[in-house]
Amino acid sequence: MGILNVTPDSFSDGGRFNTVEAALNQIEQMAIAGADIIDIGGQSTRPGAEIISLTEELNRVIPIIEALRNQSHPWAQLPISVDTTVAKVAAAAIAAGADLVNDISGATYDPQMLSTVGESGVPLILMHLRGTPKTMQTLTDYQDLMGEISQFLQGRIQACGASGIDPHQIIIDPGIGFAKTPGQNLEILRQLATLKELNCPILVGPSRKSFIGHILNQPDPQQRVWGTAAACVSAIAHGADILRVHDVKAMVEVCRVADAIYRFDQAS
Repeated sequence: MGILNVTPDSFSDGGRFNTVEAALNQIEQMAIAGADIIDIGGQSTRPGAEIISLTEELNRVIPIIEALRNQSHPWAQLPISVDTTVAKVAAAAIAAGADLVNDISGATYDPQMLSTVGESGVPLILMHLRGTPKTMQTLTDYQDLMGEISQFLQGRIQACGASGIDPHQIIIDPGIGFAKTPGQNLEILRQLATLKELNCPILVGPSRKSFIGHILNQPDPQQRVWGTAAACVSAIAHGADILRVHDVKAMVEVCRVADAIYRFDQAS
């Protein structure tokens, strides 16, 4: 999954892809590099991020999806994930051509999200999070990290079922970097396989995150490529099915080799 942040303030690439032209060019480059899914988000989820208005989020995201779907190139038909916690944005994105919804709140912020996704029939990514991006890094006290993540996700999976969402359409994400300390992020990677008991594909998003910078003493997110590669290999070794990344070309090669070693039954 290639990341496209159409925001001015994302921690790694804020402001780089704010125009439709720049966004389409980046999508093309990610597609050529081997991305399988493009994840488009208009609301920054970095620690401390402010929430923007519905209108602003729609104005950032929908024109790009519409422009992409109007392209005649084969790469323009890649599946699109819309990264949003707002049901109206999800509905508009699906109407414009998005194929799945990536909700970092586990569909808890907006009470209409589950019914919106259920009516559309598209897949839904449920992520574990405490608080909001503004408050989450003060909410890192866990008695049983993996148990609490699993319990939260299990509850959200059950809520999806009650809203008519096909269980085969649910993807789970333990929320690396969201209400987690650097040590807790490492523990998630070590214990990722415990989430297999939930019987959903697992998405992991370690790309350029601060726990990697903490290990490498690297404050610049764009200089964390090979730290990200190591995290991706670990995630694959412990059962991840989807990797959400910024550096698509490098991570495609990393993932192909890791698949050949650890998931040889699925490697091409």
